[in-house]
This record gives sequence, structure tokens and C-alpha cells, in this order.
Amino acid sequence: MIHLKGLLGILFAAVMVMTIAAPAAMADSTVPLPSPAKAFKGKQCVEPADVMRRQHMTFLNHQRDETMRQGIRGNKYSLQQCINCHATADPKIMGGTVRTLQPFCGECHEYAAVNIDCFACHNPTAPLETSENMPLDKMIAAHLGQGNPDVSSGKAGGAQ
Repeated sequence: MIHLKGLLGILFAAVMVMTIAAPAAMADSTVPLPSPAKAFKGKQCVEPADVMRRQHMTFLNHQRDETMRQGIRGNKYSLQQCINCHATADPKIMGGTVRTLQPFCGECHEYAAVNIDCFACHNPTAPLETSENMPLDKMIAAHLGQGNPDVSSGKAGGAQ
């Protein structure tokens, strides 16, 4: 019985040391918190920032399923909407000639050590000009990284 009390005492002391030391160690961290680029346009996101930080992947997955399985496009959680608002020019990517999601998405995903696979199919860039008045073939070419699109011959294929 004495050994059990001694063991419990040691265990309790170890838990107390870890409880006190953990916050102190975290406070001395040299890894800066992410600060993603501001949105390119718009004043408010489709959801509050704290909701988007926690649930954006759920929204995107749900939208992906609706688009791929049911043909529903244009929902407020579409990847295209993310690109339209959050893609910004980055001089490190194509000399800053396109807007890209890397400064926005990459900041937090790098911090969290999370690989994003959206862009295995989708091109994360958009032209520097706004997309409201842009012809569809030019928008597709920009997303595919092509200079002169030939949509009629089928050369501008791929996911958007």
C-alpha cells in the first residue's frame, strides 16, 4: 500500500510540473502566428472569420460533393468564390502577373502543417483584372495559365 501512495505522489508531481511548464514553453515559441493576406475584394466573408477558420474545409467538401454529384454550381462556398475574393498578387509567383491564393491559404496551411489538394485539379490563380467584365475564354485561360486560349479546339480543358 505504501508503494501505491508513493507512485501516486510521483504521478501527481509529474502532472503538476507538466501543467506549469507547458504554458511557459508555449509562450517562448519562436513560430509566429499566421497573418494571411487581406481579401482582394469584398467587405465581409460568407461566414464570420472564426467560423471559416474552423469549418472552411467542411464547406468546401460539401460544395464539391454538390457540384460533382448533383451538378449544383455557384454556391456561396464554391472554390471560385474563394479565388474571386482572396486571390492576391504575389511577386514570387509568376512575377506578380496573376492573383493567387498562395498568400492567403498557404499562410495558415503552412503554419498548421496541412497539405491542401484543391489545386491538384484547380488552378489557384486569377487575372489581375476583376472577373466581372472579363470574357469567359480569357478567364479560363488565366486559370489554366495559358496566354492565348483556343477554347474552340478544346485546348483549354481541365477543371476550374
